[in-house]
Amino acid sequence: MKQFKLTILFLVINFGGLAIGSWLMNNGPLTTWYQDLNKAPWSPPGWAFGVAWTTIMICFSLYLAKIFTKSNSLKLQLFFLLQFILNVSWNYIFFNQHLILFGFIILIILTSLLFYYFFKLSSKVSNSKLLLLPYIIWLCIATSLNLYILIHN
Repeated sequence: MKQFKLTILFLVINFGGLAIGSWLMNNGPLTTWYQDLNKAPWSPPGWAFGVAWTTIMICFSLYLAKIFTKSNSLKLQLFFLLQFILNVSWNYIFFNQHLILFGFIILIILTSLLFYYFFKLSSKVSNSKLLLLPYIIWLCIATSLNLYILIHN
């Protein structure tokens, strides 16, 4: 029951974070600034972002509920808060403020944090760490897209 309640809580927080991030980007992908950027040839179509982030947040919420059920430490809470802030702020930094380099740095830190979750924090729920893979894979793709824009614009 505790894990179910935590799953619901993390679904609300994580999808709320996506909503805040979307609001902060101020129509980002639809703006002339973004449309005029030289984007990577492997950039996914727009619909893929919604599918990816829905999958990521469901898997991540399930993972968080499992790990927080096993160990609700201050360290874990701080790592989650940092992940949340980085994830939400990237939209504002990249799309709203057009700070491509800073956006790239945020993605590097966020990806590193997810690798830390995967390799260090998942010892108590090792069978569940595979739920992090969609997030890690997507962050690697996003980082490559951000880097391409950084280099080619």
